[in-house]
Amino acid sequence: MVLHRVTLGGAGGPVDSTRTDARGAFTLSMGRPDTAAIYVVSSWYDGIAYFSEPVRAFRQRTELRPLLVYDTTSAGPGVQVARRLLTVARRKPDGARDVLELVELVNPGTKTRIAADTLQPTWAGAIPSEAVQFQVAQGDLSPQAVALQGTRVAVFGPIPPGEAKQLSYAYVLPGSVARLAIPIDQPIAEVDLLVEDTTATVTAPALDTLGVQELERRRFARYRIRVVPAGAAVTIAFAVGHAFQAESLVPFVVVAAAAALAVGFVVALRKKTSDV
Repeated sequence: MVLHRVTLGGAGGPVDSTRTDARGAFTLSMGRPDTAAIYVVSSWYDGIAYFSEPVRAFRQRTELRPLLVYDTTSAGPGVQVARRLLTVARRKPDGARDVLELVELVNPGTKTRIAADTLQPTWAGAIPSEAVQFQVAQGDLSPQAVALQGTRVAVFGPIPPGEAKQLSYAYVLPGSVARLAIPIDQPIAEVDLLVEDTTATVTAPALDTLGVQELERRRFARYRIRVVPAGAAVTIAFAVGHAFQAESLVPFVVVAAAAALAVGFVVALRKKTSDV
């Protein structure tokens, strides 16, 4: 067992280590506690690292929940999707939309699921075929263990049983996408949507409309679909029209100015004629 200190700046390192006793109990010392840092305990078993919940040094003695380790397998029951949350931002000046997905993965087995090889991931799921600029965001799974294979996000990192592991990734929808079909290639216990374009139309089986929610001073329409079967049709139809841009008014301003000059010229000409 190894105790790690992690500071606010992301730096840190091991501060103590020990072995468990016959009952699996252990004691680690923080040394000189840093109340601004967080501490985690790690343990290696069968080539996989397991980490405790983070704790702070506010008390002289802190007890951790049991840190469980497991045997590994590349077979058995497949990893399941407990929840998929899509946050779709409004149009940017170039018409594109940013999308952030959060996927909660659950291993229903009794062993840590690992990838059989570099061609067979621990889990994989589809994203829209129109998606570009894919990147892995912060989550429970290391970005180095996640890759995009065509239109599928593949996870090669280990997924232990128990609590759901969060996978997060982002991509961009080009401005030409007026209707987004969200691919549902496997059963999902719950799909949640946050759509900043509150005029968009969402269609899905057994869709719950949950109103508008404000997040970081931005307003999103909320939707939820429960027990979503593979192949379910979930779509977002965005409002027709383009984002307002001041430069789009330039042709109209030029035409209006030309018309005003023409009217002024005719009035002046008539006045001059009447004075003769």
